[in-house]
Amino acid sequence: MSVTFVIGGARSGKSTFAEMKAKEYAENVLYLATAVVTDQAMADRVRKHKEQRPKSWSTLEMYRDFKNLVNFPEFTNSDAIMIDCITTLIGNFMFDSKLDFDLCSIEKVNELEEKITLEVMSLIEVCNCNNKKLIIVSNETGMGVVPSYYMGNYFRDISGRINSKISHRSDFMYFIFSGIPIKLKHKGEMVKWPQDF
Repeated sequence: MSVTFVIGGARSGKSTFAEMKAKEYAENVLYLATAVVTDQAMADRVRKHKEQRPKSWSTLEMYRDFKNLVNFPEFTNSDAIMIDCITTLIGNFMFDSKLDFDLCSIEKVNELEEKITLEVMSLIEVCNCNNKKLIIVSNETGMGVVPSYYMGNYFRDISGRINSKISHRSDFMYFIFSGIPIKLKHKGEMVKWPQDF
């Protein structure tokens, strides 16, 4: 079992690179699609992603209850699992929560973040316990303009903290910059900052 984490900005080529790694890892791949189609733009994105994936791959549309993956033959019959993407998963949880992020307490936001974190960690655990190679795709949300509204700020902060937790559980990590992959981590080795940084 191994975890490969692929992160980058929007339309940076993350999915294409992650799919390439999945093809390297196994022939039997399960694709976990976290997107929920809510408008024409999302429908177009989903269509394009489907068209570029190998037809032989299995697909499950899900972003929660990953502990139940063991009940799906698509999971048991696959050697590698690819989830695309974590930030969409986070957005789905935030929408499902029905919280008014302009008015709700920070305690409610923290509870939601903990719920999302446990869900993501459960995916890593179920793949680990079943000897699956896992490829995780996520957006780097902390390098752009600071959102001017509460929900955007919470989304950015939750994404950043969950991405950090995934990176520490990963064996391999790549940052995709304008279509170019930059290796950040290989089998537990990360770049160390100078002591006085």
